[in-house]
Amino acid sequence: MLVDSHCHLDFPQLSGRIEQVIELMQSNGVGCALCIGVTLEDLPRVLRLAETWPMLLASVGVHPEATGVREPSVGELLELARHPRVIAIGETGLDYYWHKDAPEWQRERFRTHIRAARTADRPLVVHTREAAADTLRLMAEEGAGEVGGVMHCFTEDWQVAEQALDLGFHISFSGIVTFKNASTVRDVAQRVPLDRLLVETDSPYLAPVPYRGKTNQPGYVKHVAEEVARLRGLCYQDLVNATTANFFRLFPEARTKVSQ
Repeated sequence: MLVDSHCHLDFPQLSGRIEQVIELMQSNGVGCALCIGVTLEDLPRVLRLAETWPMLLASVGVHPEATGVREPSVGELLELARHPRVIAIGETGLDYYWHKDAPEWQRERFRTHIRAARTADRPLVVHTREAAADTLRLMAEEGAGEVGGVMHCFTEDWQVAEQALDLGFHISFSGIVTFKNASTVRDVAQRVPLDRLLVETDSPYLAPVPYRGKTNQPGYVKHVAEEVARLRGLCYQDLVNATTANFFRLFPEARTKVSQ
């Protein structure tokens, strides 16, 4: 069984055809997908998906790009994380691409998520874009390594990957790793320890080759796994076995929840 460690099935590009999305997952051997919360307002849609489909799980968080939305408190995140289908805190982190003034509210929001994750003993799902130094600094200052988590859709260099690994985090690769011009990402994909590696789609975005430019979906994580296996000189099934074992080790609640 293959796992898509990060997707957004509640987004409109996919939510209207969820039955077909699930069918392709099953036909491509994808037995589990983590549906990511990005705002508190939209979280009920994510939870409904995870409640309806036994192969789907959920996270709770407010994305660093999101503005004009309800700010989470530690207490609210803890309460929402008690939902039986929630296994992670996030998507959280820092994004200085969209917020070039590096606003302090974004850093405080990230700290809130880390504190909630530590209290709840749930791993973090971390987004970073043009903000690696601050992301790693806040993770260290707030003790994020106590719960670990995943640096999702990794696009940084090996130096950043090493620091995240030293903090106890996993590194997840999206369809970007199949892009021929993504040399930095492809280099990191060859160097991350096999027991700390995950694969994802970030659906509906970043569809891998041969679907680049189209709407992405969890069933396409197979192509991400195939390319990472090729880059590392592994057979596909060994890569599948490793990344699936890594996911269930990082999110130990997930195994029993998926089988329910």
